[in-house]
Amino acid sequence: MALNLLLQTPSSNSLLGLLPILLIFGIFYFLLFLPMQRQRKSQQKMLANLQNGNVVVTSGGIVGTVVAIDGDDTLVLRVKPDNVKIQVTRSSVSSLVSAEGKKS
Repeated sequence: MALNLLLQTPSSNSLLGLLPILLIFGIFYFLLFLPMQRQRKSQQKMLANLQNGNVVVTSGGIVGTVVAIDGDDTLVLRVKPDNVKIQVTRSSVSSLVSAEGKKS
């Protein structure tokens, strides 16, 4: 009987020792991984909905207007002041410029 109690005690201690690790993983999931997944989904949605006339900012900091969409993965941007046209990949677009930014 005493031997049986000694064998059960370490298993409950190992579960209690595992609980803080599981709690830390849960916190990391809700604070880090879940927001990153949401941001990635919204970025993919924005890239899929790009249209001619959208003002975008590339990951290199270039601001331009979408003039043409070539295939699935390349865009032609018109960059001011000289109206230079450059071809960039769709994935290099980091954000859309808001409607307020277009007015100024």
